[in-house]
Amino acid sequence: QVQLVESGGGLVQAGGSLRLSCAASGRAFSTYAMGWFRQAPGKEREFVAAISWNGARTYYADSVKGRFTISRDNAKNTLYLQMNSLKPEDTAVYYCAARPGGIVYIVRADYEYWGQGTQVTVSS
Repeated sequence: QVQLVESGGGLVQAGGSLRLSCAASGRAFSTYAMGWFRQAPGKEREFVAAISWNGARTYYADSVKGRFTISRDNAKNTLYLQMNSLKPEDTAVYYCAARPGGIVYIVRADYEYWGQGTQVTVSS
């Protein structure tokens, strides 16, 4: 089992940047596929980005492609999401998620473990 704790959210102006982190407990982090999802008020939780267990493969939602970068440091048991050129429509609670093994997954139901989320607010 793995526990996930997100951090790095906050208030930023449009065009700004933030880096989210997701700290994972347990020794199996390096074997887990990881992902970022977000949920805006009144909307369903949606896929943002995913990364394979070794970081070799990544996948992004079209809405963030070219602006966000997902990465991981298996030595530090940490997942990252670098968010640049932020837009007001990026405002949401951001969640990291994990599942044992595999490459990249974009469906919410494919993930087994979830963090509590971190709020990102982008002002216009």
